[in-house]
Order: sequence, then structure tokens, then C-alpha cells
Amino acid sequence: MMNAHRMKQEICAIGDRIYKKGFAAANDGNITFRLSENEVLCTPTMHSKGFLKPEDICTVDMQGNQIAGNKPRSSEALLHIEIMKSRPDVKSVVHCHPPHATAFAIAHEPIPQCVLPEVEVFLGDVPITKYETPGSQKFADTILPFVQNTNVIVLANHGTVSYGETVERAYWWTEILDAYCRMLILAKQIGNVEYLTKGQTRELLDLKGAWGMDDPRLKKEFENCDICANDIFRDSWEGAGIERRGFPAPPPMPANGAAPAAPVSVAPEGNDQEAIVQAITNRVLESLAAGS
Repeated sequence: MMNAHRMKQEICAIGDRIYKKGFAAANDGNITFRLSENEVLCTPTMHSKGFLKPEDICTVDMQGNQIAGNKPRSSEALLHIEIMKSRPDVKSVVHCHPPHATAFAIAHEPIPQCVLPEVEVFLGDVPITKYETPGSQKFADTILPFVQNTNVIVLANHGTVSYGETVERAYWWTEILDAYCRMLILAKQIGNVEYLTKGQTRELLDLKGAWGMDDPRLKKEFENCDICANDIFRDSWEGAGIERRGFPAPPPMPANGAAPAAPVSVAPEGNDQEAIVQAITNRVLESLAAGS
């Protein structure tokens, strides 16, 4: 059993960051943390995430029933619980409405791959669910086809949900995604989005694998996919009304027949984000210089 009060403080701290980033207007968003096998801390409904206090946080069981707390739980706790049931490694879930990522959710526009090295390593293919009314079990079930192969999901006409082993890590994926979506929108306004080459993308995937980070494109079941064409979740597009309208498709980059990238000689110790980002940037710059 973890220290419940300390975890409530962490939830409040992340709620403050979400609010200050503009990811949750008024009472938008919700955050959970799994304390034990059958106890989940949950933010209350109708409360701004920027002004939460530890005593505001309630506790629910793994069926969504509130078992502690003076304020009623978020109506969207069921979505969080479905993620935790499907992924025992997940301890925390963050849902909010980051504006740039949510713009893709509203437009039903797939998020381009093979553009930014850090995004390839930390996010990979990001799916968009079909729309269901928030708060219902049907809404919670929309994430089930995707939850095993990603740590962040775009909810159609709604927002995002991301998850991880800590509250802060769960929040990270949302912040990375929204920053990336903002860059894509700005680049589109300038007039063009240039994709990485197949070789550059494969090198990033090899780095990702060498550092022990999962990506479906590294799994045998996806070995025949196009590594930059959103192939991991493409089967879901038709049912959810997802279609490329704003951004062109990347050039074909079939996985089969590709030469492996150069071996990684030294990997950063641990899983330090700054070291990984710097190493990725250095490798990409080296590849670009070699090709110029």
C-alpha cells in the first residue's frame, strides 16, 4: 500500500500543471492513481484541476464504485479503470483537453509519423478512437483496441488520455503530444512538412529497441507494416471516420527489405529522458550530415 496522502499531493501538483498549460479549462480533465489491487485515487467531478487539495481526492474500487471521499468521483473514472485492467503496469492515468492534440481529435486527422525524432522514440503511432458519449461504459471501451500498443490515445471530438507508472510519467506523454501537434500545425501554416527518410526512421527504431523501449513496429506481428504510414492503428480508421485531409501521406516505407541501421555502441544509463533526447538528436544530425 502506497502513501495515499503523498499520492494525492502528486495528483494535485499535476492537476496544477495541466491547468496552467491550458490543457484543462474550468473543471475539465481527470487524474487517477492506483494505490492497491482494488483502490484507485480519483479527482472529483466539477472541480478545477488547478485548485485541487489532497482532501478533494476520492477513492474508487476497480468497478468504479466510490469507497471513500466527501466529493463525488469524476464521471470518466471508468475509462481510467479499463486502462488499468488492460495494463497491469499502469499506475496512473491522465485525461485532459490539450488544444493542439484535441484539434486533431476534432478534425479526425491522423497524426503524422516520421517527422520529429523525439516523438518517434517516446510516442510512436498515436491512435484516434471512435466517438462515444463521455462517462459511459461504451466510451470507456473505445480505448480497448489500442491500449496495449501505445501510452497515449486521442479521443475523437474530446481530448486525450495518457498513462504510465507514475502520475508525472502519465502526464509527460500528453505534453509531448500536444507540443508535437502544435509544431505540425505551425509547419503546415508555413507550407510544408518534411518526413524523415526510411533509413533515419529505422535508426530511431533501433535506438528505441536498444534502450529497452517498446514500439509495435519492433514486434514480429507488425514486421510487414509501413513504418511511417500509421499502419499500427490504420484498421480502426474507417470505423472512427479518420482520414487524411490536412497532411499528406508520407512516402511509402515498407519494413521488408530494409537494411538495418548501424548498431548502437553505447546506450544512456537508465532511462533518463534528457540523455535519450540528446543522443537521438546527435544521431539524426550525424545522418543528415553524412547524406549532405
